[in-house]
Amino acid sequence: MPVIIDARLRDNGAMPDNPSPLRYAVADGVAAITLNRPERMNALTVPLIQALTSALRSAERDAAARVVLLTGEGRAFCSGQDLESFGDPEIKRPNRIRDQLMVSYTPLVQQLRGMGKLVIAAINGAAAGAGMSLALACDLRIMSEQAFLMQAFSNIALIPDAGGTWLLARQVGYSRALQLAVEAERIPAATCLALGLTNKVVAAEALQAEALDWARRLAARPTGALALTKRAIAHAMEVGLNDALDYEGHLQQMASEGADFAEGVAAFREKRAPVWTGR
Repeated sequence: MPVIIDARLRDNGAMPDNPSPLRYAVADGVAAITLNRPERMNALTVPLIQALTSALRSAERDAAARVVLLTGEGRAFCSGQDLESFGDPEIKRPNRIRDQLMVSYTPLVQQLRGMGKLVIAAINGAAAGAGMSLALACDLRIMSEQAFLMQAFSNIALIPDAGGTWLLARQVGYSRALQLAVEAERIPAATCLALGLTNKVVAAEALQAEALDWARRLAARPTGALALTKRAIAHAMEVGLNDALDYEGHLQQMASEGADFAEGVAAFREKRAPVWTGR
């Protein structure tokens, strides 16, 4: 039976009568997190960002959650920052935007990138602005053929944020990242696949089933080793070969001391399917 947490939030912190803007459920080893503001194309407010960060931390602690699946309700994955969540006086306050980034988006992106579990983004529609950054901060991505990414920031005279500059440049390189950022055009799913911005593209009607099946298959694998693999590859992106080799040795030692390694060797010798515990 799935474990369901309803994160009911309003900008003023009160309990609303309308549906929760964030849904969280755990079943079959998968923590499914859904942004649930379809009437605003799942645009982000500070309370919603904080609720998402909290949900990710819950998934991190929950032994029953072996993989995280993030998606959006309705026709969008996430349209980025909700520009109507603050007015002109708030924008003009000294350091308003910087402060908001530091207290909301920064912890969210850091949580996503530092998760000890794989995070899959199921991109069902528009992922624009900070919504694109959110998608890129996930480890793996699967897109509906009707979905698109968009670096929308320059359309309102801003720069990419929520880690967008760092994440995009590491995916596609400096020149292509700059082009996508300054042109601020839609990047169709097929182009995203060609650029390496998504791992898979599927028919729109099959997205949720395909994403959940992918998440379940990964959750059934030795997830402790998968988490160490994630750490090793992320580290390798930032260091030279010798440092990467040294870190591989460190993490491989950790993996070899886990129960799943012993189980994997035993299952191989006994010619049976392994029973993974994630340890």
